[in-house]
Amino acid sequence: MDLASLPDFALPLLAAVLAGGLIGFEREWRGRAAGFRTHILVCLASCLLMEAAVSQGAWRFAALPGTEIVSDPTRMAHGVLTGIGFLCAGVIFRAGFSIHGLTTAASLWITAAIGLLLGAGLFELAATGTVLTVVILAALRLVSVRLPQQTIVDAAVVWRRDAPGAEEAVEAAIGEIGGSPGGDRYELLDGGESVRRTFRLRAVGDESLKALASRLRALEGVTGYRLDPRDD
Repeated sequence: MDLASLPDFALPLLAAVLAGGLIGFEREWRGRAAGFRTHILVCLASCLLMEAAVSQGAWRFAALPGTEIVSDPTRMAHGVLTGIGFLCAGVIFRAGFSIHGLTTAASLWITAAIGLLLGAGLFELAATGTVLTVVILAALRLVSVRLPQQTIVDAAVVWRRDAPGAEEAVEAAIGEIGGSPGGDRYELLDGGESVRRTFRLRAVGDESLKALASRLRALEGVTGYRLDPRDD
């Protein structure tokens, strides 16, 4: 491979930058940890590595006499998709009982796959995958906004242990928006002076969460709470 062959590699690389940018823009717009630049770099790196794999005959090494070089680009694809798993794991985190970042990790994974397709010269398949990915991330998100929003919420409420009827009042407030009166976990805090109990419930829209927060603030004996909606 020499300088004369660089134009042949330019189109896949530019397409990788475009595809990664389109997918990363949606994640950047949502304020996710892996955004515009990260997706571009993932797609570009995958394309570069696949380009190198399909051009193995031009690598600078001397084959043994009487041997024949057989290129297997799929091995590079396996290595890239395995390695991208470590990057995807970095954007997944846990807050309480909620898991966040799964959609961003999936977008990084498919961005790497699109880069591999571009590096292999499968432009039509890569373009189709890019369009479908953007539609799934952006357009379907707009559709879901118009649907009744049922959000799984992990709630943690803290009240004074000596407050009469505090637990029953908290259960009643949780039950008003569909929460189960059964708690996932009990904890004693502040040397046994406070109790923290966690709940898992479904909320329809933001207004129900606001109403629950207002109700919890008004309960006598409640000293703190946390409402953690799940959102990827």
